[in-house]
Amino acid sequence: MRYFIQFAYNGTHYHGWQFQPNAPSVQETLNKALSVLLNSTINVMGAGRTDTGVHASEMYGHFDFENPIEVPLLVHKLNSYLPKDIAIFDIILLHDDAHCRFDATKRTYEYHINTLKNPFLEGLSWYVNQKLDVDLMNEAAQILLKHTDFQCFSKVNTDVNTFDCTVFEAYWKQEKSKLIFTISANRFLRNMVRAIVGTLINIGLHKITLADFENIIASKSREKAGFSVPAHGLYLTDIYYDYL
Repeated sequence: MRYFIQFAYNGTHYHGWQFQPNAPSVQETLNKALSVLLNSTINVMGAGRTDTGVHASEMYGHFDFENPIEVPLLVHKLNSYLPKDIAIFDIILLHDDAHCRFDATKRTYEYHINTLKNPFLEGLSWYVNQKLDVDLMNEAAQILLKHTDFQCFSKVNTDVNTFDCTVFEAYWKQEKSKLIFTISANRFLRNMVRAIVGTLINIGLHKITLADFENIIASKSREKAGFSVPAHGLYLTDIYYDYL
């Protein structure tokens, strides 16, 4: 039987979602907890990969287990067993062909910036003390919706077959001293969101123009795009499935 698991994590102390041979990962931690509590070797497939230090307020995985699961009890046991920086929300029995990665139709990320120094946001938001032109950054964000090839924002030497992504929405929202960038797409390339945000920051600092932004996308060159912003401000916030 195939089960989906819905959970969240603070990525500060993990080297990303995916298993690493010599470093702690969310996948390894979740696998160990499920294996102990179900008394069986469990391997969780994740809906995507988050890099070192990146957070997820909503993440899905799937695993196979031959017996029925008493969901409320297992959720309670997992939350008691797991470290405080991983929380389980639900476990859902689905059809055997359900796949948490390939069946996802849309994913949403947020990037959090604080414009006033705040010790309570340390490690959870990126502090930027320079004045940003948010209106201009929003104009640039809308340009993303006109394009599909985002090679310029991809990590180099990646093993993907295509750099095409469909961006459904991209916008900045400011609430007092907090600035949040939201972007949704059918898929994301490695480092894509952090590179987009870094380039949009350069727009907001008037270091590059909207025309430059268009030319960067057309160039397909990572060297021409902006810097990658720090991982600790990035959150995977939503994953959508047609059957959930």
